[in-house]
Amino acid sequence: MMNKKRRLATAAHCGTGRKKKQAELELRQSEERYRLMIEGVKDYAIFMLDTTGHILTWNEGARRIKGYSANEIIGRHFSTFYTAEDLESQKPARELRIAIETGRYEEEGWRVKRNGSVFWANVVITALYNEQNKLIGFSKVTRDLTERKENEENLRQSEEQYRSLVQQVTDYGIFMMDEKGRIINWNEGARRINGYTNEEIVGKYFSIFYPEEDILNGKPSHELKVARAEGKYEEEGWRIRKDGSVFWANVVITAIYNAQGIHIGFSKVTRDLTERKKAEKELRNSYDRYRVLANELKQTNSELSVANEELEQFTSIVSHDLQEPIRTIKSFLQLIDLKISQQQDEKLKTYIQKSLHAANRMKELIQNLLQYSQVSKATFSRETVKLDELLDEVLQNVKTSVESSQARITIETQVASVYGNRTQLMQLVQNLVSNSLKFRADEDPQILIRCLKEKDQVKFAVSDNGIGIDKDDLEKIFEVFRRLHTEKDYPGTGIGLAICKRIVDRHGGQIWPESIPGKGTTFYFTLNQATTEGLLVS
Repeated sequence: MMNKKRRLATAAHCGTGRKKKQAELELRQSEERYRLMIEGVKDYAIFMLDTTGHILTWNEGARRIKGYSANEIIGRHFSTFYTAEDLESQKPARELRIAIETGRYEEEGWRVKRNGSVFWANVVITALYNEQNKLIGFSKVTRDLTERKENEENLRQSEEQYRSLVQQVTDYGIFMMDEKGRIINWNEGARRINGYTNEEIVGKYFSIFYPEEDILNGKPSHELKVARAEGKYEEEGWRIRKDGSVFWANVVITAIYNAQGIHIGFSKVTRDLTERKKAEKELRNSYDRYRVLANELKQTNSELSVANEELEQFTSIVSHDLQEPIRTIKSFLQLIDLKISQQQDEKLKTYIQKSLHAANRMKELIQNLLQYSQVSKATFSRETVKLDELLDEVLQNVKTSVESSQARITIETQVASVYGNRTQLMQLVQNLVSNSLKFRADEDPQILIRCLKEKDQVKFAVSDNGIGIDKDDLEKIFEVFRRLHTEKDYPGTGIGLAICKRIVDRHGGQIWPESIPGKGTTFYFTLNQATTEGLLVS
């Protein structure tokens, strides 16, 4: 019986031993797996310290973050990673003491790598105890937060720059409001536009800037409601300054949300557009005045057009009707002249000759007046006119005068053709050449005709070496019937240059003289050559 009990006890003892060994094996295997897992972590430096702070273990994350291999660092004190300032203040020892007293120590701060560079670290030191509650060392977990620190610093600097920029803006009132519409900051532009200092306005409801009528109608709260619903609210309207004066403002209110999408308030940007509003009002008033003036001018032009048509009609009728009685008077004077013998009455004969001369001059005046009226009255058709053919025809028409005065005419032209009314252009050039031949000095006439291109115009110049024109008379010469000399000295009606000006006007150009008395005159004129088909000048 005793042997049986002994065998049972031995068997039980052996079973307990086997279980204990199995448990110890499983614990070692678990610890090994845990060790391998810790050593393989790369994003965190995880290592053990003894009770005095010397390093016992070293994982891959610690090697990657701090730069030391396990052989280089195990056995060294963990103060190796601290800056000179931290060592001087005995920070490592203080951290261990706090970990013992509270169970753990955590902070963020600068740490030193093997190569001497620093990094921003999150550090957690935990005090470790055995089953008998005896301190056996510390675990230390370090994470490199340098990138996050740099991002935070960049963000802080960016926010600081943005805040400084906003604060210094003077043309726009920019400020923030809480979700209720109370002002929480205030920039220089807002002070300048609205008149309130930062101390006077922060904490006030933004309806302080609105006219009483808008406040009674609930306009400020309506604007915030729209901004919440649509993201922003924008309008132009009247606002009130601190001194009670009003200004025309462009206002933009924007709803602001944090990173979690929670509404935290509003931004408000105000721009003073009072000057622009005044300018728009003045522009409208100017436009109204212009419209009234335009209507009056249109009416006046209409009346002038009618009067001009009546005047031209009257000129034409008078010119035609006066020619008949002149012809009759001239015919009877000629008959009387034939009937009177030279011996009968010499004085009467002289009177009849003077009367005939006056009748001839009257006829010439009437014909020139009719010609002047027909320049603007006749149908104005344009065509491409070859310049050499035009000038040849002009020279042929004045050939007798050129030969009798022994004049020399020179032509210099860069233009092959012009665009205009052939008949009127020929009359224009011929009148100017005839003038040069008529108002000659003692020497033989020298006449130069030039023509050249100038952008969309053709410019002519007719120069002579004649008697010239006084400076005071230059503006008078284009007036109808204006004569600067007596008919006895220089015959003519005084209408030739008036016809020239009217022809140039009809061609969209300008005509003007340049002259030195006793040395000659140059008449310049331009012809507008622009058409819907482009420049017809070659």
